[in-house]
Amino acid sequence: SDAVCNFVICNDSSLRSQPIIFNPDFFVEKLRHEKPEVFTELVVSNITRLIDLPGAELAQLMGEEDPKLPGANSTASGFFRSLMSLKRKEKGVVFGSPLTEEGIAQVSQLIEYLHKNLRAEGLFRVPGNSIRQQILKDALNSGTDIDLDSGEFHSNDVATLLKMFLGELPEPLLTHKHFHAHLKIADLTLFDEKGNKTSTPDKERQIEALQLLFLILPAPNRSLLKLLLDLLYQTAKKQDKNKMSAHNLALMFAPHILWPRNVTANDLQENITKLNNGVTFMIKHSQKLFKAPAYIRECARLHYLGSRAHTSKDDLDLLTSPGSKELQPLKSQKRSRLDTCHQEETQQRTEEALKELFRHVHNMPDSAKKKKLIRQFNKHPTALTPGSDVPTSPAPRRTRSRSFSGLIKRKVLGTPVILERKSRDATPEPERVSKENVHLLQKCGSPAHMSQAKLKSSEGRKEESCRRMRAHLLSKDSSSL
Repeated sequence: SDAVCNFVICNDSSLRSQPIIFNPDFFVEKLRHEKPEVFTELVVSNITRLIDLPGAELAQLMGEEDPKLPGANSTASGFFRSLMSLKRKEKGVVFGSPLTEEGIAQVSQLIEYLHKNLRAEGLFRVPGNSIRQQILKDALNSGTDIDLDSGEFHSNDVATLLKMFLGELPEPLLTHKHFHAHLKIADLTLFDEKGNKTSTPDKERQIEALQLLFLILPAPNRSLLKLLLDLLYQTAKKQDKNKMSAHNLALMFAPHILWPRNVTANDLQENITKLNNGVTFMIKHSQKLFKAPAYIRECARLHYLGSRAHTSKDDLDLLTSPGSKELQPLKSQKRSRLDTCHQEETQQRTEEALKELFRHVHNMPDSAKKKKLIRQFNKHPTALTPGSDVPTSPAPRRTRSRSFSGLIKRKVLGTPVILERKSRDATPEPERVSKENVHLLQKCGSPAHMSQAKLKSSEGRKEESCRRMRAHLLSKDSSSL
């Protein structure tokens, strides 16, 4: 009953134009089969985001504790409870046995027949003939072929037998574990502008919660539930003929698919209305309930393809939560190979572009801009510049000339003279200095001697004259330059 992917190469050109059938829930089903624990944790974490489940009810939903159901601790033993218990002790191959694929295959004959006879008035409400029902029941249990179209059986016989099959299952179709969750879904209502709950049901959240809850049903239960709700949906669409609305059908089927086993109406009390309304809602929206939410599809796809796309509409941090570390996007080998090839191709294009740019700069006329660009290329040897392809000569360094006036200024201001670099650079020609100026500088001395002379009153006049002469020479040298 679950999706299986077959990849077929078609060489027939006449069939290539046919539309391709793609199951959007393929990765969801794949994750469910291959990693059921991861799948269940993903779905349940989103269910608890929508409805409030206390610790005990959450443990029951996960199957960690036995469900605590209404009437389980009651000592009352009514006639109805005793009768239903006796019926379930008489197990057959189909009726009274746990749900199996074989049982679904047998019951699907009844559902297929009823799809062809939806116009019968009072369908599922008017009981059929008990003798014909027993004959049909024995035939289904024995696995013999049945020709329902022969006219031997009435549609009311088949409809009543379908309800009998559901009622004799060991547990309801929606299972005991999900009972409390369905009660909470019925309480989902809209909020007003002030944030207060209203009495208007929140249909979108209810549909989303049911979609998630149906995903973690056992596979046979989910398959039969889909067949049954489709039948009831089509029956309600023809209520002008059969007089059976969605609410009337819910009253007939809620005890069989949702009510806990061996309970009476008194055990449920105020929850009966919730349960009946819940089944009515399932019938009306049955065409939407068996599709996985978009973010669940995306999470399942990410788990296998390792894409970096967004994963949910309002729970984007789901994959980074501590409880779902296994769902972190993992790159597959195919994806890694594609990324490596893409990086190599990008790097090759970058190298070609750098070579072209370097040739263009090298062919530019000599200018300050060209020298600046070449210096930038030389600063980044890892940029893969094509130095071997295009021979380039290092730009000659510009030597700085040192004037005599600058030398005098450094002497006067106390700045140490910068030693000239000992390299291959051309040394500047020393400017001509008159012997008088050199003699005067030697005579005046250094600034350190000047500071000591200021303290001596005997040499104050001599220092003052030297300073005046030095200023005169500076002005004369500046004007000559």
